[in-house]
Amino acid sequence: MSGFTGFIGKTKNASVVLERMMDNIIHRGPDASGMFIEKEAALGFRCLSNIDLEYGSQPYNKEEESLVLVFNGQIYNSQELREKLISNGYVFKSHTDSEVLIRGYEEYGESLTGKLRGMFAFVIWDRKNNKLFGARDMFGIKPFYYAYMNGTLFFGSEIKSFLPHLHFNQELNENALKPYLTFQYSVLNETFFKGVFKLPPAHYMTYEDGKINIQRYWTPKFNPTDQPLEEIAEEIDQMVRESIHAHQISDVKVGSFLSSGVDSSYVTSVLKPKKTFTVGFGDQSFSEIDNAQELSNELGIENSNAILDPDLCFDKLEDIQYMMDEPHSDPSIVPLYFLAELASRDVKVIFSGEGADELFGGYDLYDSTILMKKYKKLPLSVRKPLGLLSKHFPEVRGKNFLIKGGLSPEEWFIGQARIFEEKAVSKILTRSYNNQATVKEIVKPYYDQVKGEDDVTKMQYLDLNLWLVGDILLKADKMSMAHSLDVRMPFLDREVMKIASKVPTKFRVNDIDTKYAFRIAAKRTLPEEYANRKKIGFPVPIRHWIREEKYYLKIKSYFESVEAAQFFNLQSIMDLLNDHYNGKANNGRKVWTIYMFLVWHKKYFG
Repeated sequence: MSGFTGFIGKTKNASVVLERMMDNIIHRGPDASGMFIEKEAALGFRCLSNIDLEYGSQPYNKEEESLVLVFNGQIYNSQELREKLISNGYVFKSHTDSEVLIRGYEEYGESLTGKLRGMFAFVIWDRKNNKLFGARDMFGIKPFYYAYMNGTLFFGSEIKSFLPHLHFNQELNENALKPYLTFQYSVLNETFFKGVFKLPPAHYMTYEDGKINIQRYWTPKFNPTDQPLEEIAEEIDQMVRESIHAHQISDVKVGSFLSSGVDSSYVTSVLKPKKTFTVGFGDQSFSEIDNAQELSNELGIENSNAILDPDLCFDKLEDIQYMMDEPHSDPSIVPLYFLAELASRDVKVIFSGEGADELFGGYDLYDSTILMKKYKKLPLSVRKPLGLLSKHFPEVRGKNFLIKGGLSPEEWFIGQARIFEEKAVSKILTRSYNNQATVKEIVKPYYDQVKGEDDVTKMQYLDLNLWLVGDILLKADKMSMAHSLDVRMPFLDREVMKIASKVPTKFRVNDIDTKYAFRIAAKRTLPEEYANRKKIGFPVPIRHWIREEKYYLKIKSYFESVEAAQFFNLQSIMDLLNDHYNGKANNGRKVWTIYMFLVWHKKYFG
């Protein structure tokens, strides 16, 4: 893949500034670089050469054309679009996706985005009309940031690329901290850098005459059919195979990440790369290496794996948070960083199984246990008061059961992680960071779009818009690009989504399993034990680490710092840390979430 950065605005020594901005994202493309500078416009590109190595240079601008493009991603229906454009009279000088985007924009304008199948973030600068057009793919696989400061528009693949520009104000966004402590990732459109925004998935933007306009071009929808299970499973399997084939476009070697779950196993069994890659920790309950080796052996594929050293993990935390751009406390980022490093030694392109849970209903939180089904036979007039009351209980056994059983998803479900309850956040934050957006205000716009849908569909919709984008895809992009590794995600595909949207809720989640129809489809390739196996998702033993003195002391030094006192009640966060260290409570995720913010803040603002 690649990375881009740039700005529109009067800038002294523009070429020097742009080169420094590009240097900050050299990890996204160490193979080549390119710049376009004209008047107030500056576009920079870092290239990781995977396809069309001879003609793939960017910024793309041939023979003094009026349009200039920088593009990160892959367009999987590029050939189809190319042929259609040729039939409409366009002449192509390369086989690149870049030229397809340029010609497509000439032909279709802003409606081009709805015709693209792929993962992408790109910017087109119209030199004649002084207009910028930028777009991000429908799922948000590729990142896109922008900011308007001091008369200058910034845009790029990573926020850190903006830092060298004198017009960029590097200021902390106070509104971002409180929701982060609940969600574990930056959940707002405005990032932790004040005035820097994410272009949301399935949106495009235009910039003209100093004005930014943002438009949505696609919305995920579930439209279940009454097709028989076997027929749906067959369609899923056919489309998964077709998507994996389409995603194989590359001029370099490819491999596959492999955990113990059905998603990566399914991809690996269809792709059949020469090598799979897995990491884990010494404790067997925190490792998927054995399962990955077993499947690799069965498929006749070499598995490359590594057992991670906790000391090295702690040593790399600052680098990891720097690469993420914003604080992120999902512990799986740590093994993912080292997994990408491991794979990058052998391949430039890696396949992964992200997205199947959101599309096909795979998370355990979507499921209702037999006990829950019995409980829900009680009148709502009984269950709801118990659910509301339980929200005020301390963290005791049965609390989440009563909440889930008595309340609608709108009242309790915010995604696959909830670190701090809002009341608990209020107790640990200083006053100036305590009056930000509530959880309800954040999730309500998404729930408003699925009123009347069943509970599973509501939760999937929220995860597609928040969890998938802010957690799963962001860490996959940033940790892979930290090692110049291109990740392909064949489940997150326009055509796969069309099939997923047809699956009835009863074939997504039922008494037998989550992701039920998907698992039936996977059995056409995988042995039943692999199709039914639950993944553990690169777990990290942080709760054990924090109870070791050397790691406890590292975290303690951050928690007692003058820097921490800007944001937190020091006594409150030290109580959390000490209670965990002494075995009085399991505060591991809470401690880690605070710690990751402080590590990130020290790196960018310390």
